[in-house]
Amino acid sequence: MAEEKVSLSVAELRDIATRACLGCGASAATAKSLVDATLSAACHGRPEVGFPHLVDYLMSMVEGRIDGKAWPRIEHPLPAFIHSDAKGGIAQLGFDLAYEDLVKRAQTFGIALFSQRNSYTAGELGYYVRRLAADGLVSIAVANAHALMAAAVGGKPVFGTNPLAFGAPLPAPQAPLVIDQAASATAFVNIVRAAANNVAIPEGWATDQTGAVTTDPAKAVLGALLPFGGYKGANIALLVEVLSAGLSGAAWSLDAGDFRSGNRTPNVGLTVIAIAPAATDPSLAVRGADHFRRLEELGVHVPGRRSVHRADDADVIGIDARLLDGIRTFVPS
Repeated sequence: MAEEKVSLSVAELRDIATRACLGCGASAATAKSLVDATLSAACHGRPEVGFPHLVDYLMSMVEGRIDGKAWPRIEHPLPAFIHSDAKGGIAQLGFDLAYEDLVKRAQTFGIALFSQRNSYTAGELGYYVRRLAADGLVSIAVANAHALMAAAVGGKPVFGTNPLAFGAPLPAPQAPLVIDQAASATAFVNIVRAAANNVAIPEGWATDQTGAVTTDPAKAVLGALLPFGGYKGANIALLVEVLSAGLSGAAWSLDAGDFRSGNRTPNVGLTVIAIAPAATDPSLAVRGADHFRRLEELGVHVPGRRSVHRADDADVIGIDARLLDGIRTFVPS
């Protein structure tokens, strides 16, 4: 079934999404952080993990996987290390609260690290590095999730999709370089969307419950995702697992709670490493732009090569009508 799109302004979508969050028990701070990240994904990043993923957050607040009123506990175990316990809340709030401090420490020490445990999934990972790039920092972000992905065909789920994102500044008016990709061949939300629309998925994305490769998304939802590039993708997933769950003290993917069922927080990890390039090369953004232009002339796809445009309240976004109706069901009458 084809999606029916409706167009709303950023202000209208922010209002609907905020009221839905508040209606599910979120604090004003949690609602703002979650809606800001959702709009960032919809306007500048990966729309499939923007408003479609917001429904998962809303359901999780209602069903107890997210404590919408949680307030993170932030500590500084080392001068360049910020550690947050999300207390069962969303990942974005802890990052937002520590953001200015993270930027300042990166600029002071040349590098700084934010690591967080005990949160719901991180959402669009590009959100974190996109913000840091806008402040002139190079950054890497990693996050784990409950076990959704097998290490190989026939195996049991052992890793989350375990995405990795990288950001680097470019001169205005260009948007920053943002690379945001999962260790899995695709994001889980793409499997769910294909199942909802009864559309076959490409071979190599997932297996069914028996461990056999399948193109049926309904069977894939009950089976396991597959890593991109075979064991190389599985290696990336393990690297992400150590940096996110390991450094933060969060649950390993095998032990994490399901982000779509149950009533306990997934307790997954997020780690963001921020680096100040000005320490050695203040011209990195300009040199990078020149180099990326050369790469494009040689046929290389460079992510984020467009003019930057901050989403104004009057800007219009297209959204699936059924998705919008689903979000509106959480808005108190």
